[in-house]
Amino acid sequence: MLAASLYWPASRTSPREFSMPEEQSKTTMAVDELQAIIQRCQILEEADFKGEDFNLFQVAGQKCLEDGCAAQLLEVIKNEKNKVIIKNMGWNLISPLVRCIFMYEQKDDKREQCLKILDQLAQLCNPKELFLGLLEQIEQTSGEQVCQTVMLLLQPLQTVLLKLQNKKAYSVGLSLAVIMNQLTPLPVPYTRQQIEEDKLGLCQCCNAVVDFAKPFVNEAVKNMEKSSEYNDMELKEELLKFCMKSLRYPLLTAQFEQLEGIEEHPFRRFATEIIDILWDIRELIPLVFSHRKGKSPLWENQEFADIEQKNDADSLACLSYLMFVQHFGIDCFPIVFSPSYLLQCNMIHIEVLLKRTEESILSKGLDLFESCLLRMEDNSLLHQYLEFRDFISIPQDLVKVMTLCPIEHLRKKSLSILQLFIDKFDAEGKYTLFRCLLKTSNHAGVEGYIIKNIKDQIHLSLTKASDNIWFTGHHLVSLLGLVFLLPEGAETDLLQNSDRIMASLNLLRYLVIKDCESDNQTGVWAALANIEHNFLKPLRVGLNMSKAHYEAEIKNKKENRREAHSSTTVSSVTVSGEKMPAMTTEMQLQVLHSALFTFDLIESVLARVEELMEVKIKAVMDENS
Repeated sequence: MLAASLYWPASRTSPREFSMPEEQSKTTMAVDELQAIIQRCQILEEADFKGEDFNLFQVAGQKCLEDGCAAQLLEVIKNEKNKVIIKNMGWNLISPLVRCIFMYEQKDDKREQCLKILDQLAQLCNPKELFLGLLEQIEQTSGEQVCQTVMLLLQPLQTVLLKLQNKKAYSVGLSLAVIMNQLTPLPVPYTRQQIEEDKLGLCQCCNAVVDFAKPFVNEAVKNMEKSSEYNDMELKEELLKFCMKSLRYPLLTAQFEQLEGIEEHPFRRFATEIIDILWDIRELIPLVFSHRKGKSPLWENQEFADIEQKNDADSLACLSYLMFVQHFGIDCFPIVFSPSYLLQCNMIHIEVLLKRTEESILSKGLDLFESCLLRMEDNSLLHQYLEFRDFISIPQDLVKVMTLCPIEHLRKKSLSILQLFIDKFDAEGKYTLFRCLLKTSNHAGVEGYIIKNIKDQIHLSLTKASDNIWFTGHHLVSLLGLVFLLPEGAETDLLQNSDRIMASLNLLRYLVIKDCESDNQTGVWAALANIEHNFLKPLRVGLNMSKAHYEAEIKNKKENRREAHSSTTVSSVTVSGEKMPAMTTEMQLQVLHSALFTFDLIESVLARVEELMEVKIKAVMDENS
């Protein structure tokens, strides 16, 4: 009875005095084993504890928890006589304790007792040992239990970290890194339903992690106020790493639009907290403008350095999006910068986002680009900005989104942003941009769109009082050399290039009508011989060849149909260099007739242009005679 008297209150009768059923007897055996081990350890000095003692304590404690003896184990832990034992060995109970907590229902008394044990261990255990035990438990969890485990252990982990004296900054950084590494593989809820359900608990967990970090933010701020020495800045650097990682995940992927029925959007709250931390540690404004140059650690392995650089680029791009689109922390932002400078600073971030294919990230790039452009007045962006690489490469990225992205609303938005970008440049800037896009887009639809823009600029030049040298005279003639051109001469695929050809013919028709040969403001009349040689003549030849080819194809299909006595035969047809899906003969004939209609349309516009040119030339000759 000596062991029982050491661990149970005097008013409680020892379990050994009862005759018990088998289940209760098993429970008593688990407690007795634990008591025996503790009794043995009580007579030892702290320095004399051996590995065997730790193992026996862990096994006995685990057995108590598994057999439902959490209340008795709690009493043992709270007993003042066992303080030294618990301080050294208690951390071994973390793993079985977490398993038992998840085993019980939310309102089960045994779960509550297990939670009290966890709280006691946080208060009594050696901080260093318990810290490692808690991190190990977080690292070992996976799947659906990740967020539950993190949220369960955040409070004891915070308690332990606040007690640490040595290497606190390193330990805080390690804790945040381990937690974020565990969360990162989890999918980020995106739709309203996913956010409301929060199936894996990620939304709740992210905000719990920020609350966990707050005491250390306050400590870092105090350190900064007292000293600027490196040792006092370590905690700040660890918190900065946490913020950068949070910007990359989950914020880079998250959706921030206000959702009906959700009072406090979890990711909006998380973003607000991250921005607040950056402001508190005085890194918000420097990050927006520094592009993190020189702050990445030096890696011997170039692959690691590249990964680090890419990660920083993603984080900073997300930060710019949060500030300039969602307006998180915008009240802290100085209002002394011009819109063109802000656009220049953000172009590197826009490029990062536009190169991604995920809808949630790509849309952020488009939104950030649009937000920067809307701050500017039309025609206010100087052509010199096109000397920066980003100002040339980003329109090309927009073209890729317009032509390759499978999501329709993003394709449409990229087109409207390209137009917005064009509108912001001065005349020389527009001129340079048009030349670049005509040379690099490699897409007839985009080239047709640019040619339409050229026509609009020429119209403004001819109708405005001020003379615009870039869309008249020799500059325009040089640009028209890129417009009135068939890439492969008469052998150019006219169907594939129909958008570009139609836009070019419409522009030529406009120039012939608007600009008299006697005035020749645009220079088109002087360039007519080149236009005839490079564009009109090969176009006529190409039209005749294409029409003959497609008419022959139609004739063959009709003959084959008569021979087969059926129009349901399925086969394939090649149109514009691309093999079409298997179709019936009737469907193939429809496609071929549609192609012929396109050629007829081009031919009619071409004939009209030639007619107008003849009339104008004849009128001039009549005047001169």
